[in-house]
Amino acid sequence: MLADILAQLQKQATDGESGVAAAFELNWQSLEAEAQKLACLLSLFALAPIPWSLLESAASYSHWEFDLKAHCTVLVECYLLQELAEDTYQVHDRIRELLRQKLEELAEADQLKRGFCQAMVAVAKDIPHTPTLIEIAQATLAIPHLGEAATVYQAWLSDDDLIWPFVGLARFYEGQGAYAQALPWREQSLSAARKRFGDEHPSVATSLNNLAGLYRSQGRYSDAEPLYIKALAIAKQRLGDEHALVASSLNNLALLYYSQGRYSDAKPLYIEALAMRKRLLGDEHLLVASSLNNLALLYNSQRRYSDAEPLYIEALAMRKRLLGDEHPDVAISLNNLAGLYKSQRRYSDAEPLYIEALAMTKCLLGDEHPDVAISLNNLAGLYKSQRRYSDAEPLYIEALAIAEQRLGANHPNTITFRNNLEDLRRNRQS
Repeated sequence: MLADILAQLQKQATDGESGVAAAFELNWQSLEAEAQKLACLLSLFALAPIPWSLLESAASYSHWEFDLKAHCTVLVECYLLQELAEDTYQVHDRIRELLRQKLEELAEADQLKRGFCQAMVAVAKDIPHTPTLIEIAQATLAIPHLGEAATVYQAWLSDDDLIWPFVGLARFYEGQGAYAQALPWREQSLSAARKRFGDEHPSVATSLNNLAGLYRSQGRYSDAEPLYIKALAIAKQRLGDEHALVASSLNNLALLYYSQGRYSDAKPLYIEALAMRKRLLGDEHLLVASSLNNLALLYNSQRRYSDAEPLYIEALAMRKRLLGDEHPDVAISLNNLAGLYKSQRRYSDAEPLYIEALAMTKCLLGDEHPDVAISLNNLAGLYKSQRRYSDAEPLYIEALAIAEQRLGANHPNTITFRNNLEDLRRNRQS
């Protein structure tokens, strides 16, 4: 137990809290300089388990040249650190407070803080937009420490890295459909960027885009639109008309218009974003695949099926080549292609794709993910079109239950799923 650390120090002490500080000081003075430096590095982490890989990374970015494991052992023996399990450590809150005081006296304090922040940025960059269950498990222990870099040590993040801890934290939650937990990180990213750079900077544009994207996922379309428009204006002003951030801003604004059924507004933005991405990134890139998929969605909604199908197929093939056969984006492409076949009443072509997409989404993201609800709803819609009402109803019920729990009763998806279920029941009674 972490309390054992204080208990051991209190054994060395004589008069309560001041005695603990005195015992700490005795132990501190007995340490070699390298062990003291490591203790100070450990004080930068949050009051949460610290995995060895994260400590090793922070030490590496801090230009550590000593035997890390040996000095960790010394700190454990001196009751300044607890080894919770093999290669997992934690510092007691009182000890961390004392160590942070020592950190400020250390000549290398800024170097350690910058190294810690660089290690956290590396973690953040590894968190994808839609993390799988495996990726969530890999990132979970780092999340509280990522929060520490974003807030307490923000001043030691370089200009290029400033918003990355916020981006990683928001992706971690948003990718799981935990929008309420993602929101403060999106908001703080925008606030931090504006504070450091002013209102007209690419990092501000990126933060506006990301916050607008979260609003769109929540169905808050009127809140999202002015942010997307502002982000696009900043990107064009600061980076010129031909830049990847401009292409993303065009694509994102088009996504919003598509979500609102404003197809005539979305189409020219999608086409411009796709063309720009091909020019900037080449024909074989995940963002190109995303643009192909989005334009196909639009054509499908306009019943331009012969225009949509080759784009869907190209996007699916590209995603499989770049990501492998098992990935959330591949599941989305399968689902969308199935939707096209359903619209064309090619039910025998649609069903296996819907089933594959649902199974893949459940496997990768878990049974209660909002994307699972979408897959369930879509497969149910196929069965409803075939008048297979007994097959459709339990899927609609499951989709609605997930949406109500994860998205809330008034989210656009929840309302759609509820209406679909009610319509199915009316059809069964008629």
